[in-house]
Amino acid sequence: MPPNERNWIAVIGDRIAGFEPHDAIESSIEHAADALSIPAPRAVWLATDDLEANGERLLDGAAAVWCAPGGPFRSMDGAIRGIAWARTSGVPFLGTCAGFQHAVVEFARNVLGHREAAHAEYGRDGELFIDELLCSLVGQTMEVNIVDDELARIYGATHSAERYYCRFGVNPRWQTQLHDAGLRIAGVDARDHDVRVMRLDGHPFYVLTLFVPQTSSTATRPHPLITGFLSAAVTATGAA
Repeated sequence: MPPNERNWIAVIGDRIAGFEPHDAIESSIEHAADALSIPAPRAVWLATDDLEANGERLLDGAAAVWCAPGGPFRSMDGAIRGIAWARTSGVPFLGTCAGFQHAVVEFARNVLGHREAAHAEYGRDGELFIDELLCSLVGQTMEVNIVDDELARIYGATHSAERYYCRFGVNPRWQTQLHDAGLRIAGVDARDHDVRVMRLDGHPFYVLTLFVPQTSSTATRPHPLITGFLSAAVTATGAA
């Protein structure tokens, strides 16, 4: 079990050994901690089926929450339960790849009131807020334009090259409704302007990326989003 002190990060996901976007999470946190000159918090993986049964109890005390890649999850409802806890508790949250996708569904269901909001990877019933992209982004590095002032502040730039492992993204039908409700379009593909990053207004740190920033992080160049995520955890708790 996690320690009582808030010096750990809950990672929502079903761990797959040897899967780079999973394996890189711990090292990217270490890179960010070194950049901030703080001890690296421990990453505690929480399986989605465990979260479905015991979500709030497992998450209590986390300094931050990261929803990992790797969908479809064993329990979509468990992932959504954990994401909802981070959103409503004001705990810093980062969702990458599948984490982005499931956070969009959580917001659609619990904020917009679309109880049938769905993710195409689990089937095509319901209102598909997350649908298959016209072109898979798996294995690609692509240019992203930052179109949100707060995200640009975190990045220290308005442009970035990012790596992807995903085949699903926001259904264009719902983009405006999500944005207008506060889940802002914060970064777009430089070529076709499709959504790649979203940020929740009024939250200490709540950023969703279709790309996997952890795989680009190095000891000499920690990824700015992960550094910003960890910095927000320190600010929120006084320790990470």
